[in-house]
Amino acid sequence: MSLFVVTIDGPAASGKSTVARRVARQIGATFLDTGAMYRAVTWAAMQDGVDWNDQEQLAGVVERHAFAFEAADDAMLVCVDGIDITEKIRDPELTANVRYIASSGPLRAKLVEMQQALARRFGRVVTEGRDQGTVAFPDADAKFYLVADATERARRRKIDLEAQGVAADLDELRRTIEARDRSDEGRAVGPLRPAADSICVDTTRLTVEDVVQCLLGHINAGQNANSKMQK
Repeated sequence: MSLFVVTIDGPAASGKSTVARRVARQIGATFLDTGAMYRAVTWAAMQDGVDWNDQEQLAGVVERHAFAFEAADDAMLVCVDGIDITEKIRDPELTANVRYIASSGPLRAKLVEMQQALARRFGRVVTEGRDQGTVAFPDADAKFYLVADATERARRRKIDLEAQGVAADLDELRRTIEARDRSDEGRAVGPLRPAADSICVDTTRLTVEDVVQCLLGHINAGQNANSKMQK
C-alpha cells in the first residue's frame, strides 16, 4: 500500500483538529489525532501518580501500559489496557498536564514511532499536531501550518468549552494559550515551528470551510502536478 500523508501543524486552537477531520473526510483518508495520543499517555501517567518532573517515571509509562488507537469516522478511539478512555481524555485537569508528556524527549520519540506505524497501517492519513511536518513525517505529500490571533483562538476555545457546559474566562484562556505557545516553541524536542516547505494559513478571519477549501486546493494541485510528472 502506498503511503499518502497530509500534515497540519500549528498552535493550540488554531483549528487543526476540526480542519484535519474535514479534509480527511473529503480526500478519503484517516484522521490521525496525535493530540489524543498525547492525552492517552497523560491519562496513564495520572493513573500511575507519576512525578511530572521525573523523566524516568514518565518514560516508563509507555512500558507499563498497552495503548491502542483505532480510527472511527472522524474521530480516534483510544484504549489503555483495554479500557476505552476516548471521553475521559478531554478532562480539563488532564489537559493541563499534557505539557509534561509533550516535553519529554523519550516519550515524544515513542509517540512519533506510534504515529508512523499508524500511518503505514492506514496508508492514507491526515495528521495534525505540532511537529508532524518537521519530525514525524518530514517527507509528507502536503504540509500545512495554521496560525491565528491569540484572542481569536481563546474565543474559539471558550465556545468549545461552553458547548461542553464548562464556564471559561476569555482573558484567562488567552493567557493560557499564550503560555502554551511559549512552552511549545521553546522546548528542546519537537518544538512548535512550521516546516520549511509547509504552506502557512492564517485562520483568524476565515471560516472552517474557507480553510478546508484552501487546503484541498493545494492538495489537489500537488496531486495533479505529481500525476503529470509521472506521465
